[in-house]
Amino acid sequence: MTTPPSRRHRVAGALVGSAVGDALGAPFEFGPPGRFSTRFPTARRGARTEMCGGGSLGWEPGEFTDDTQMALLLATSLVDNGGLDEADVFDRFRTWAAAGPPDVGVQTSAILRSRLPWDRAAAEHFARTGRAAGNGSLMRTTPAAIWFSRSGTAATVDAARRISALTHGDPAAGEGCAIFHELMRVALDGGDPLAAIPGALVLVEEQYRDRWAAVLAEDWTPEQATESNGAVWPTLGQAVWALRHGRDFAEVMRLVIDLGGDTDTVACVAGGLAGAVYGMGGIPSRWATVVHGTVPGHGDGVWRLADLQQLAAALDGGPLKAHDPGPTERLGPVEVVDGIWAADLDGARYSEEDFAVVSLCRLGEPFPHRVSRMVYLADHDDNPGLDDVLADVLDDMAALREEGHRVLVHCHGGASRTGLVLRGWLVREEGMGVDEATAYVRERWQHLGTWNHSFTAALHLLADRRTDKEDA
Repeated sequence: MTTPPSRRHRVAGALVGSAVGDALGAPFEFGPPGRFSTRFPTARRGARTEMCGGGSLGWEPGEFTDDTQMALLLATSLVDNGGLDEADVFDRFRTWAAAGPPDVGVQTSAILRSRLPWDRAAAEHFARTGRAAGNGSLMRTTPAAIWFSRSGTAATVDAARRISALTHGDPAAGEGCAIFHELMRVALDGGDPLAAIPGALVLVEEQYRDRWAAVLAEDWTPEQATESNGAVWPTLGQAVWALRHGRDFAEVMRLVIDLGGDTDTVACVAGGLAGAVYGMGGIPSRWATVVHGTVPGHGDGVWRLADLQQLAAALDGGPLKAHDPGPTERLGPVEVVDGIWAADLDGARYSEEDFAVVSLCRLGEPFPHRVSRMVYLADHDDNPGLDDVLADVLDDMAALREEGHRVLVHCHGGASRTGLVLRGWLVREEGMGVDEATAYVRERWQHLGTWNHSFTAALHLLADRRTDKEDA
């Protein structure tokens, strides 16, 4: 029986998942349906993955867009101020817009570039134009949903409406954010957000309830949308539809991006929800590893995976500080299996840069290696979905090795997590039993650690699955 993700895993999954969805969907923005699966009919696990970059704005592979840029501004405001300061959030948004980000919504741009104060700009724009129910406030609200989830339903719903109203004067957009916040609160607490939809709809202002109930109904499909998914209703409706029909994070992303249209935003919203459901370990490492971006107007620093994980912890009440793993003994690299090498943290950090590095621990500063994977794995029993994480790692290793890369596996000390993956490879790919694989690795990598009993159990399950597959 798979252990469900802990809150820590879900919080990290929500923030990273939203950024991953944003970056994954960006190259397909405003394209026709089905383009993602046409280009990637199966999972692409080698050096080049589905994080392909490109699109009309020429995004780098893994680069996030304005969706995540605005989310990070909201997140850092909440953390810096210890709560919601609407004037500060609006000022950060305005500074960002003035710096000329490559992508910014028409409505959001008009409001942020107006000379009106934070408490009037969106309302007066809506009164003048009647157009304000875009998805621009929904796309950025995952950090606030994390922050306010600790304060209960009433607080998170109120915050959702207030933050939405900074740029979206139509209350319908705020009601969508309120629903999202409540579904996220339930998911982060380990509940089923789909089962929480009826209760979330009760929170919606009565005049908007029927319309929201329609797009969130169990039998609703994207073909029934009455607007493009640049509007808030189909955006949330499609995200929930994909969550309802996808079997894992990757399938949710494939389903929602294949709908076409505003793919970065719909995948960003779906990624936040799916990340909260499946946890950080459910996000394919080949996608999470490369997600990155800058925030115009707010320094030149590049946000990467580790930064997002640290910010997620801070949004959930933890400290905001960079991780410093400290020096290690600089063990390896040593070739343990044909084409597969082992090391500790510094052994990998200072290795030749043509290695494809699989990191099983937190790094601090990223490595210079061109091809890498960073896996969300801890050396204790809190590894929900461990069997799936291990399978994901082994599948990536097989693809990289098939392409001719030397694969270097490491964790902090090069012992337990490294040993799990090396032994897992021998069990699955070489047909060894667990004891035989352990003896094989120990003979060639004297730093092997076997103290983690959950890792041993995962290896036995891997062996059983291989046997079942062979007998089928």
